[in-house]
Amino acid sequence: MTGILIGAGALVLMLAAVCWAYGTAFYAPKKRKDVYDLPKGEQYERHREQMLSLIRKIEALPFERVSITAEDGTRLEGRYYHLRDGAPLQIELHGYRGAGSRDFCGGNALARSMGHNTLVVDQRAHGKSGGHTITFGIREREDCLLWAEYAAKRFGADTPIFLSGVSMGAATVLMAAELPLPNNVCGIVADSPYSSPAAIIRKVCQDAGLPVRLSMALVRVGARTLGRFSLNEADALRAVERTDIPILLIHGEDDRFVPCSMSREIYARCAGPAFLETFPDAGHGLSYMEDPRRYERIVRTFTEYCLDRFEAQR
Repeated sequence: MTGILIGAGALVLMLAAVCWAYGTAFYAPKKRKDVYDLPKGEQYERHREQMLSLIRKIEALPFERVSITAEDGTRLEGRYYHLRDGAPLQIELHGYRGAGSRDFCGGNALARSMGHNTLVVDQRAHGKSGGHTITFGIREREDCLLWAEYAAKRFGADTPIFLSGVSMGAATVLMAAELPLPNNVCGIVADSPYSSPAAIIRKVCQDAGLPVRLSMALVRVGARTLGRFSLNEADALRAVERTDIPILLIHGEDDRFVPCSMSREIYARCAGPAFLETFPDAGHGLSYMEDPRRYERIVRTFTEYCLDRFEAQR
């Protein structure tokens, strides 16, 4: 009897640990994030007023709310900002537990200054999109494919499309690169991407002082049983080996969340045209804030290269 009780107690503890791991890493309550709620820390504090000003500007812009349905039935929503007919389109994907208006407050302003129309997506389990499970780019990459297909159908095969992401959004657009994207997806801009879902979760566990092997085991079981996905289904490193779409990688050298070395690792594995630009002193996703002029110059040069390449291949 004692053995049964001990076994039952151990099982309960294990189940509780798995639920904790899933809830901490992947679960998102249905609550819209305040776009003005900036991450904590001195790296963000020194750019606070600049970011808030940019967020206010994008929040004040008129937009069209659009939606699609994911393969698993999840409703996905986004904001479409129209500048002019026939312009290139940027599809912009925000980061983990983030929001488009916040994470792309600078990137969207830059896209508009280049005359690009933009589609700012609420990733699944974020904003107005449905779902409660964040999969670190695993399911999100399939959503990205659907958004690209939606855009190609709506705006036509002659409209150049760029996939752009920050943090988890950056990993997502890179992981989507190996999928059968429409032929008019002509470039990918990935700001502060991680090399794989497992790698970034392992790094966060290490930073938190958790037992890594045990924590990763619980996270994997939680993903499988409660999230219904595997951390090994996709990663950026494999994906970039399987595409010839040009890729621009941008990373802050003082990124304390996603190491800059991950972008260097991804860059080394790119099979097609690839460019890596790092920003000294820039924190996570803060390269634009650290040096807007250089950031703009780099992105403009890259998009012009992609557009020239797209025209030459038509």
